[in-house]
Formats: sequence, structure tokens, C-alpha cells
Amino acid sequence: MEIIQLITEERNQETVDIDRLDTVDMLKKINNEDKKVALAVEKEIPNIARAIDFIVERMQKGGRLIYIGAGTSGRLGIVDAVECPPTYGIDPGVVIGLIAGGDKAIKDAIEGAEDNAEAGKQDLININLNSKDSVVGITASGRTPYVIGALQYAKEIGALTVGISCNPNPSFEGIVDVMITPIVGPEVIMGSTRMKAGTAQKLVLNMLSTCAMIKLGKVYSNLMVDVKATNEKLINRARRIVKIATNADDELIEKKLKETNYNVKLTIVMLITGLNTDEGSKLLDLANGYVRRAIEIYRGRDMV
Repeated sequence: MEIIQLITEERNQETVDIDRLDTVDMLKKINNEDKKVALAVEKEIPNIARAIDFIVERMQKGGRLIYIGAGTSGRLGIVDAVECPPTYGIDPGVVIGLIAGGDKAIKDAIEGAEDNAEAGKQDLININLNSKDSVVGITASGRTPYVIGALQYAKEIGALTVGISCNPNPSFEGIVDVMITPIVGPEVIMGSTRMKAGTAQKLVLNMLSTCAMIKLGKVYSNLMVDVKATNEKLINRARRIVKIATNADDELIEKKLKETNYNVKLTIVMLITGLNTDEGSKLLDLANGYVRRAIEIYRGRDMV
């Protein structure tokens, strides 16, 4: 597909006069265009849901979630990946972000890196991609060779393949198991896909990782109960989460958190059930780490 055929590369007729406007009116133009992004993502919810369910099924069997993209798209995948360990207590290698051109490309533009399809394949080989994994290819245009090469390889070895693009995707036909295509229209500044297209990609990635972590038991109600209390801010967050979940006395919360080495899940289960550390751990194991399920089991049967 030629660049002039891409929706994201069209000229936006709503902003042709943006260089003549005062600052407030410029911002109104940008804001009006941004309002279209959430609606475009909303239309893709059925496809996003399919992708999440497939991803979770594989992660429950030990598979990884891997984002891969070039430029802004690659950086957005990395941002989402690096936030998962501190937020949800997963190991750093469970959600991975890869970018064309390697780590240097996170900060600097690496010209031509996105045009190398073989590099996309090689980057997946370098992390020992296997059939349990899920690969999410992120590209505003839908035609980035680096991403397509990666997805083709992932498909060949039996990994789940998901595409995210802001243009219709003939290049992805037969490669991806699920296609997510939020059509956000032309950018405020022609071709600046870090804007609406980038925002749409970020919203989709938020949905993929957040819902996957919820379904993996990393959330109780809307609380991040697998948070790792590795600094003062996160220690305070752990205290607050336990307080909200249990409404227990502050001194008791602190006592139980210290007993569990600031394991928020276990502390909540202990405070709600009255079990000790060993009993609470066994109950959580029985519930496969799901706090709500552990409480339901406790309330439905006698615990010795």
C-alpha cells in the first residue's frame, strides 16, 4: 500500500488553518481530534477482547506477552511492558517490549531500522520466542516491514499473533490471529502519527495488559494486590490497598504486612479470614493466587 493511500497520512481538512490560530484555538483543534480516538478504540472492543482472552490462555500456561514495533509504536510497547512488573508484581521477562533498532532506538531515531523485516524475526529469535508466547505487532501504518517480519516468524512457530494498526491492513492478512484496527483518521499535523494514532495504540495496550493482569488474579476489586513494595511510595500504597480492602486497624495492618514481608495479597486474605501466615498461604495456593476466590473458598468451607 502506497503512503498516499494511508488514512493516517491524509491531510486533515479540520486543521488546515491551525498555523493561523491563537494558542487556545490551536489546542481546541487538537482536543477535538483527540476526542475521536476513544470512539475509534471503542469500535474495536470485540477484537481487543478476543486478543485478551487468547493472551491470558497462553500466559496461564507460562507464555509471555511480547510487544514489537518501530519508532513511536515500539516505544509505546516498551512503556507498557516496563510498567507491568512494579504494578502487578510479575517478573520482568513476562511482558517484553521490542523496538526496531534495539535499546538505542528508545531515545534516538535509528533510520532504516523499521524497513528490516529480517531484524524483526531475529529480535524474536534472540528472546527464544516459543509457541506459548503472544506477539503483538504495533504499527500505525500497518505496513512496517520490521513488524510484519516479526509476525510472520511468530506465526510460523505457532505463537499467537495480534496486530494493532490505524489503517486497514492487507499486509496483515493471513499473518495475525486477531487484528485490532482503530481508525482515527488523519492527524492534526499530516503524517504525525505520534498523535492520534499513538494515543489509540496506547489505549489499546492499556486494555491488553490491564485486563490480562485482572484475569490472571493480579487485581482484587480494582486494587493492585500484587504490587511489590520496593520503595517508600509503594510501601505506602501497599498499606492503603490493604486498608481499603479490609478496613482493618492501621497498627494491625502494619503488623500483618511485616509478617508477610509486605505481601499485599496474603495480608488481605489473613485479615479477612483470620488465618495465620501458613494457613493464608495455603488458601491462596488453593485459589491459584486469586484473592476473591480464596475468600470465597474460606467462606464456603471449614479451614483446618
